[in-house]
Amino acid sequence: MENCFIGNEVVFLMKLKQVVTIESGYPFRGRVTEVQDASVVVVQMKNISPLDGINWSGCVGTHLTGKREPSWLQSGDILVAARGSRNYAVKVDLNMLQIGARAVASPHFFVLSIKNNAVLSDYLVWFLNQAPCQRYFEQNAEGSLTKSIRRNVLEDVPVAVPPLKKQQAIIGLSQVLHQEKRTLEQLLHNGERLMGSIATELLATAIDE
Repeated sequence: MENCFIGNEVVFLMKLKQVVTIESGYPFRGRVTEVQDASVVVVQMKNISPLDGINWSGCVGTHLTGKREPSWLQSGDILVAARGSRNYAVKVDLNMLQIGARAVASPHFFVLSIKNNAVLSDYLVWFLNQAPCQRYFEQNAEGSLTKSIRRNVLEDVPVAVPPLKKQQAIIGLSQVLHQEKRTLEQLLHNGERLMGSIATELLATAIDE
């Protein structure tokens, strides 16, 4: 662990494995089979996005087919995409999960659990999604068609850890920017629908004449 000063603040430089425990997602045998009224749901790649996190309503219920004892997801855990063109991170929030259900991540994820109270989950999600970490993943990814990162690569990600007050300020700013992105996307979507409606109306008018 190293530290440096930015202004009057001490910022520690740590490896990711010093602040979290890292596990792979649940090792399903073959594809995930949807089971109605199952008490276990699985988070897959199609259920997450960097902007909106986990879409719990899209997660399917299933039965666990592997031999490994499941590591149930907990609020505050972080999922990092192990495969794909971008290895982004999302935070687990079980408040949106149906009562009585438990959740696991698919094997396409690494599951990070905070073990060092010097780091906030929301801050770590933000940091892992920023350009320096994404460049690190890109430089260390393996594979030709489908890129992936190894666990030891993830463990050695350098993480800058400022004081908690600074982390909270960054989280607040990030949340504001996310809301602005959502608003902008909604405006663009509404504009595209309006243009489509105008084109449809013009075409209908031309046909009637």
